[in-house]
Amino acid sequence: MHCYEDLVNCLSSGIILMGLGHLVHHRKTQTSYGRHMVLSPPARTVPARLAWFLQEIPALLAPLLLMLTSHKPSITGKHLLLGTFCTHYFQRTFVYSLLTRGRPFPLGVMVAAGFFCTLNGFLQGHYLLHCAHFDDEWSADYRLFLLGLVLFYVGMAINIHSDYILRNLRKPGEVSYKIPTGGLFEYVSGANYLGEIVEWFGFAVATWSLPALSFAVFSLSFIGPRAYYHHRFYQKKFKDYPKLRKALIPFIF
Repeated sequence: MHCYEDLVNCLSSGIILMGLGHLVHHRKTQTSYGRHMVLSPPARTVPARLAWFLQEIPALLAPLLLMLTSHKPSITGKHLLLGTFCTHYFQRTFVYSLLTRGRPFPLGVMVAAGFFCTLNGFLQGHYLLHCAHFDDEWSADYRLFLLGLVLFYVGMAINIHSDYILRNLRKPGEVSYKIPTGGLFEYVSGANYLGEIVEWFGFAVATWSLPALSFAVFSLSFIGPRAYYHHRFYQKKFKDYPKLRKALIPFIF
């Protein structure tokens, strides 16, 4: 497939603008799902496990389909980076979605998330397979490459461990909220979000590309504020909430 460079730049810029637009639009309220969900009686919802599965799987399928239809010679660097991207979405699609105990999702939120995952999966896959330039000496920048991968997998480990802590706060059938403890939750209220943000900035460093950077900026703009609102929720609900715990960045914010 030919590299559609103008399309890549346009989509990347659009994703950055979407993220910044979300940041401005939701500066006072958060997207209506989870603990921040506010629904009118006729609103349609989807069970959380099904919703997470359906909205995340396009980000996994899009690059895999592009890989299968690509006729360019296989280059280790490209497929290693694309595999890194797919690793996250494999975990989110087939592990996280099956284990989550979250509340039902509004149908509109699920559809919007699925559309974004499709768009982003195509963008990252198309760029890496058809636009990125990796010659035989692609590993010459291995320090930057390895730094990015280390950040990605450290962030992924934080994200998975934090999700595990949140998932086990309540016993099956319980609906009350509890204060998360352990791991980075000792320092921030949004440890799971911090992990995911570190992941995608690590991916941006490893690929050193506009598409990856645009997704990192979008992630920060979308889930960064959510960490702040979670933090505020905990502070209001629990009088004994740890005073030194921050929202997203340990010791800072």
